[in-house]
Amino acid sequence: MAAAPPPGGAPLPAPDRPEATPAPRGSGVSLTELLDYVRRVAADAALVATLPLDPEGRTWSRLEGPGGSEAWLIGWPPGTGTGWHDHGGSHGAFAIADGELIEQSLAAQLPTEGWKTLELAEGVDRQRTLPRGNGRAFGPHHVHQVLNLSAQRHAISVHAYYPPLPLMRRYSRTGPVLRLEQVEHPGEWA
Repeated sequence: MAAAPPPGGAPLPAPDRPEATPAPRGSGVSLTELLDYVRRVAADAALVATLPLDPEGRTWSRLEGPGGSEAWLIGWPPGTGTGWHDHGGSHGAFAIADGELIEQSLAAQLPTEGWKTLELAEGVDRQRTLPRGNGRAFGPHHVHQVLNLSAQRHAISVHAYYPPLPLMRRYSRTGPVLRLEQVEHPGEWA
């Protein structure tokens, strides 16, 4: 089960500012707007408490995001993660409402089409630890995996994407080799 909210409704830690990455041209909803939204929702203890948590698998609830964006409240049992994936060309943001998540990402813009296997250059790996109250925004070519490495505690996060996810590509990774494994469409995860 999720940890109780802080006693007396104590405020969440001050969030860090969004990355200096601008939103794509004509994007409709900016990275700053998405990041502000996910941080605001993550700080809403009453809403976060409505998410049912499962001891073995991730749980989620769809939310109404700003400006027609797609948003999700996600529960992460101990030891779970997403695996490597992208967001089908959408840009997005996520913030941690409870617990702590690790994000491993690639600091390289990958082509979105026309390849099945790609050898990554040295130095493209990034890792961030995101405790409660922290968040981050990312552009449309972002490839990452998100993990709850805690052995005992659930984590809860809020995610928003614009435009709404047209698809997600799932990858496997062996050393420097990234391989496209599956393309998922909205009906397969909603």
